[in-house]
Amino acid sequence: MENGDKVYVPVVVSFTEDGEMRPRSVIWEDGQIFTIDRVLDIRPAAARKAGGQGDKYTVKINGRVSAIYFERSASLSGASVGRWFVERS
Repeated sequence: MENGDKVYVPVVVSFTEDGEMRPRSVIWEDGQIFTIDRVLDIRPAAARKAGGQGDKYTVKINGRVSAIYFERSASLSGASVGRWFVERS
């Protein structure tokens, strides 16, 4: 964790046949799994509270709208293409 408001989390994703990345669930710090019901929007955006820039995924989890961010890796090679984070509320 770089910032008290930024929490890096494991995210289960799938990819469409066109290569589009779709998050399916978020695993919180305590191991609790939150299934993503629907992705509502995807766009480049800054995380206002936590700082940093990434692709903001506006998602619906248990009927509640939330945001998760994908922070791309600076390296274009290797297995690590980026990591996911959420802003702590």
